[in-house]
Amino acid sequence: MADPNQPRIRESGEEARAGETSGHMRWVLGISILLAVVVLSLLVWGPYLFHK
Repeated sequence: MADPNQPRIRESGEEARAGETSGHMRWVLGISILLAVVVLSLLVWGPYLFHK
């Protein structure tokens, strides 16, 4: 629980974040999800598609 005797710190949302927004994580997430779907699909459907 917060101590009522401590002064409150007030920052704007931008100051509190203080991080870089470059947009690269969007690409990393998208490519990672795509690769996961491809690998899992090959694991499931691979034996049916590549049987001898």
